[in-house]
Amino acid sequence: MKIAKLPLPFIKMSGTGNDFIVIDHREPAIHPEAMAEFTRLVCRRKFSVGADGLILIEESEQADFSWKFFNADGSVAEMCGNGARCAARFAYMHGIAPARMRFETMAGIIEAKVSDINVSIKMTAPRDFDLHRDIEVEGKKITLHSVDTGVPHAVIFVDEIDQVDVCAQGSRIRHHQAFMPAGTNVNFIGRYGDAFKVRTYERGVEDETLACGTGAVAGALMSALLEEAGSPVDIITSGGDRLTILFDLQDGPKAENVFLKGPAHVVYKGELTSEALL
Repeated sequence: MKIAKLPLPFIKMSGTGNDFIVIDHREPAIHPEAMAEFTRLVCRRKFSVGADGLILIEESEQADFSWKFFNADGSVAEMCGNGARCAARFAYMHGIAPARMRFETMAGIIEAKVSDINVSIKMTAPRDFDLHRDIEVEGKKITLHSVDTGVPHAVIFVDEIDQVDVCAQGSRIRHHQAFMPAGTNVNFIGRYGDAFKVRTYERGVEDETLACGTGAVAGALMSALLEEAGSPVDIITSGGDRLTILFDLQDGPKAENVFLKGPAHVVYKGELTSEALL
């Protein structure tokens, strides 16, 4: 089976350090059964382009376009906040959608607005809020909070955010039986000047990433629910960039009108050859 029609144009984009390979796939070039393998190969760092994920822009009957989003390990993710911002800017740059647009994801229809390098997206309504949840990890009790902001997230408040072993702790919680079978993304959050810093262990990437949009939203919402902050909340990512999250909180708890704002950068344009898949 031929994996893809090559060479294949792409753009490498970064949403506050969360990096993606974005491809205009309205004319299909990658075999559907090979998409996971294709993703794993091109997302390898040092051997291929390298990225946290792959975004395929496709046609939609419901919106300006639809996307397929794959984590670096080839798994499918319902939503990715920073990826969505990159996809929106890509679509605007290529005349696929206007500056104000709607696009289809597995999590639902996403609304976006592009203003130069800055992109704001309206997230789907968060669900499955669960506060003050205790789990045991290697004999120690950990209190965390969880919410689905398009994908599942656990949020843990810490005093020394820069001292956390995100990979070790994140991996244990990500695979904890409390979150099986799907697992969860894990966010560690702490005060950072006039904002909060969030460090995220991402499911599918299986590592700490420099940013996670849906994780930033989860951290901001939990900060507000625990009366540590109010909308808007500024989140500093591991890469040092700033994301702004706006929202309306209601009893339940419930959140509506959730917006994620930040830059989406074009890093470079290129063409994938067969050697990128070796």
